[in-house]
Amino acid sequence: MQQSFYDLNYADLEKLVIQNNLNASVSSVLFNWHYKKKETTPCVDNLAKTSLAFIENNVDFSLPEIDTVNESTHDRTVKFLFRLKDNYKVETVLIPFQNKYSICLSSQVGCAMNCAFCFTGKQGFTRNLTTSEIVGQFIQAWRWLAANRPGEERILNIVFMGQGEPLHNFDAVKKACEIFLSQHGTSIGIQKITISTAGYIPGLERWSQEIPGVNLALSLHSPFEEKRNELIPINKKYPLDEVLSYIDKIPLQKKQFVTYEYILIKDFNDSVEDANKLGELLVGKAAYINLIPFNTFPGSLYEQPSLSKVEKFKAILDTFKIPTLIRTAKGDDVLAACGQLNSKARGSAAD
Repeated sequence: MQQSFYDLNYADLEKLVIQNNLNASVSSVLFNWHYKKKETTPCVDNLAKTSLAFIENNVDFSLPEIDTVNESTHDRTVKFLFRLKDNYKVETVLIPFQNKYSICLSSQVGCAMNCAFCFTGKQGFTRNLTTSEIVGQFIQAWRWLAANRPGEERILNIVFMGQGEPLHNFDAVKKACEIFLSQHGTSIGIQKITISTAGYIPGLERWSQEIPGVNLALSLHSPFEEKRNELIPINKKYPLDEVLSYIDKIPLQKKQFVTYEYILIKDFNDSVEDANKLGELLVGKAAYINLIPFNTFPGSLYEQPSLSKVEKFKAILDTFKIPTLIRTAKGDDVLAACGQLNSKARGSAAD
């Protein structure tokens, strides 16, 4: 059975090369060809015939297929629906900023967290993505840009904020990060990768020792346990105070912050009391707050607060001297904004 090239970090590939008595240069040649150059054709340059024969027989270079592409008419955000080998589907989003792009990657087919504000949670959990399926989203999106927006293929930020709870698929996400960070490959900057979690403590327990220095974002959404229980059901199993205690132990580099994401929902968690409690909870921490006005989706029970309410909430947080940004929705006209991804909206494994 062939092994996916995109499941291997550089150390894995070196081990495979050594075990099969191939030339030691094979690892750097393949990473350069498929990650730096992002070539679609097989690599034949600088490889011996024995190496070429081994690669052809034992290594698979296939990637998730682009099923559908939706481009926002408002802000040029691009949403991809990828079809996987078993015909399940996941969504990925390219977000433009200053002639560059951030990419929002999915880590699971569906999600087991069932967060009330998130469309993905409504489709349930099917399975984890493999490392190759995570990395493949990045490679295919880059190739799409090269073909459809030539000269714009600059994906400089990676956020694991798509479908799924990344820390629930820890091993595949960790290896994907190692591949993205590799100087032999895509060479993404270490503080250009952010992993978001709803507060999955088994993953946070492994973070400090195993995740290679990338940024963490916590879906906080309420400083009050009862409200957070409603929004994020796993809060009942992994309470916020325990989650924060694990996060506080994570060593941060100079000028590195933990991002706390806070979705503002009309008449639910947008009051003066909510803002003051949030400020009291995070004051003095190496914290950065993203305020995200709720993005509606089919069947959602919540509503977006007014801009004046959002700005008032931010003004209260400013008094605590916590850096706070109001994050404007991008791609909401194609259901590509925060909380709007759901691959069952346009097909399932049965299609």
